[in-house]
Amino acid sequence: MTLILPLRIVTSVHKDVSERLKKINPGLAKEVRVILDENKAERHIRGGMATKLKYSHLKQ
Repeated sequence: MTLILPLRIVTSVHKDVSERLKKINPGLAKEVRVILDENKAERHIRGGMATKLKYSHLKQ
């Protein structure tokens, strides 16, 4: 399930994970950071796929 949130909310979530979670649970913060970095590296691909899908409907 994908949630679409306003930028400031997403930014605060990333801030919570990257800064505050380190102080609370460093081990969990490292695990979460790996996932966030992977998602960040792949987001341009997901955006391109969404755009392709959007315009493929117009061709039909």
